[in-house]
Amino acid sequence: MNVRRSAAVLAAVAVLGAAAPAAADSSPSPPPQALPSALYGDTDPQYDGVWRQSLALLAQHAAGAEPPKAAVGWLTGQQCADGSFAPFRADPSAACDAKTMVDTNQTAAAVQALAALGGHDAVTEKAVGWLKSVQNEDGGWGYTAGGPSDTNSTSVVVGALAAVGEKPGEVRKGGRSPYDALLGLELPCTGEGAGAFAYQPEKDGSLTANTDATAAGVLGALGKGLLVEPGKGDGPGSCVKATTPEQAAANGAAHLADALAAKGYLLASTPGAEDQPDFGNTADAVVALAAQGDTAQAEKSYAWLEKNAGDWAAQSGPGAYAQLILASHATGADPRDFGGTDLVKQLRAAGPAAPGKTTEATEKAEDEKDSDSPFGVWWFVGVCLVAGIGIGFLISNRTKRQQP
Repeated sequence: MNVRRSAAVLAAVAVLGAAAPAAADSSPSPPPQALPSALYGDTDPQYDGVWRQSLALLAQHAAGAEPPKAAVGWLTGQQCADGSFAPFRADPSAACDAKTMVDTNQTAAAVQALAALGGHDAVTEKAVGWLKSVQNEDGGWGYTAGGPSDTNSTSVVVGALAAVGEKPGEVRKGGRSPYDALLGLELPCTGEGAGAFAYQPEKDGSLTANTDATAAGVLGALGKGLLVEPGKGDGPGSCVKATTPEQAAANGAAHLADALAAKGYLLASTPGAEDQPDFGNTADAVVALAAQGDTAQAEKSYAWLEKNAGDWAAQSGPGAYAQLILASHATGADPRDFGGTDLVKQLRAAGPAAPGKTTEATEKAEDEKDSDSPFGVWWFVGVCLVAGIGIGFLISNRTKRQQP
């Protein structure tokens, strides 16, 4: 879930080019100065607003920092009446319609964040209901409702289900669970990319290893979300034919550990460009390895991030800071001392200026949410939240990058 890579944007752009969902909201993107004050980041949220907001809230929770109420209120106010979330709605008081570009990734990320914070059961229950309604016959989910299942989307939805206490293996469509879908997206133990996950099958049905999808697939197969505690294990083992999600996760983690062993980081393969480190994908891999129990390699790669990812995070914004905080949490490190940088401070500086900063309209909306009012979603934001600007585990933001 690489939101980090300009996250949702890339993901959304890739999806839009392939899936033909309902047309995007025709309202123009607002200029930067018109962005809602409760939104994290100062870039256009058109494709990743909810995703990066969710990561920012989840990361602060992981670090023991209470997110500003205004930021939480902005997120809950983005929900549509059917429970889904779009990346960004400039006017949350207007009802969603066929042109509102909702997707599974934003919805599942919001569920994970709000479930972790607590007190938002009405929002998360409605969102999970929508996610269940758009599950595919193979048991998985695509980025958009009805789109072909992919590893990243299926995994972030698994994380959402687990976050609200659901058992992902019991959420079935056509007799198949999300674990069935993930098992069908993992490469065999022979040949190139052994044990890795593919993003989606190629046109001929073949599977190509993708490290971004593999990091997501490990978490999904373990039934975990973006916020994880270090697991217990003996490190990477040999690839064994996966007949269970647990074995699929072990195979995927072994593939990641092997890919990270040489340099400590994963490469971003951009056609025609010199290979560069993929900081976001490396952070995701750290989380996945820690969840699986390969703490040794997770800690080594986290140490590499500490030395090298500072400039990337500063340039990329809140989603990147959140990713690094989640990697820090997964390895038991201190996000307030990330190579001398306080990641939590940097993240909070990209959101509402002060923890208590809010508006009357947002306070009212939050109160309505807390009382489970069915109208809270619409009476939420008010004139203060105006308009404005995503790939990923995240958000996910899937670019179909082929990586060995």
